[in-house]
Amino acid sequence: MTYCLAIAVEDGLIFCSDSRTNAGPDRVSTYSKMHRFSVAYDRSLILLSAGNLATSQAVITQIQRDLEEDAKFNILKARYVADVADYVGEINVREQAKYTASSAPGAGPGFNATASFIIGGQIKGHSQELYLVYPEGNHITASEIYPYLQIGETKYGKPILDRIIRPDTPYETAMRCAVVSMDSTIRSNATVGPPLECLFYRNNSLKPHERYFNLPEHHPYLAKLRQSWDEGLRDAFDKLPGFNEVFADDE
Repeated sequence: MTYCLAIAVEDGLIFCSDSRTNAGPDRVSTYSKMHRFSVAYDRSLILLSAGNLATSQAVITQIQRDLEEDAKFNILKARYVADVADYVGEINVREQAKYTASSAPGAGPGFNATASFIIGGQIKGHSQELYLVYPEGNHITASEIYPYLQIGETKYGKPILDRIIRPDTPYETAMRCAVVSMDSTIRSNATVGPPLECLFYRNNSLKPHERYFNLPEHHPYLAKLRQSWDEGLRDAFDKLPGFNEVFADDE
């Protein structure tokens, strides 16, 4: 399992992902889930992946192969980010089909070859776009009210996003929120873990990114953020109204 999220605000796009891979309790390693494809001043595209590692790696490999071979369609020839989302979805469905057939090696009860992706960025002449690509190949875009997308282990990190993120949220606030969302998931699910990757693409810059950082498990910033968040939650909890007010109504 993994956890990736992307946030669309007026300043630009924020992407965050963990790096944990898990093939059993004794086979835990790291693998980047963030993939960047950019041509300065023409397009900047970021792809996040979650799900079956073999499938997601095969999708990334095919994207890179189409670029190297100058295929009829590749992500550098797309006019819209939505076209890239369609393209990623088609490759994803094709790669999954290799493993889901009953005669495929390793296929059987409980085997899951599905993968999901988030693709976002901007192509010259068009607005920034953000899409979640499902295992079935179709895709959705982010909501105007809740302008973020998640894949992987999404439930633990969602509450903080719902409460903080809005279209006009400053990018630095959105980046902190993304890391808190990620850390909350790490706290509750052992299959999600650092290093964490976080990237900010500034709207209309058409540069690969403006901010990028990689946070290993013991990075001082991550430790400080965790401590501050934990202390803040405890302080907020202590200030909640006590049940004495409820009991008083029953008297």
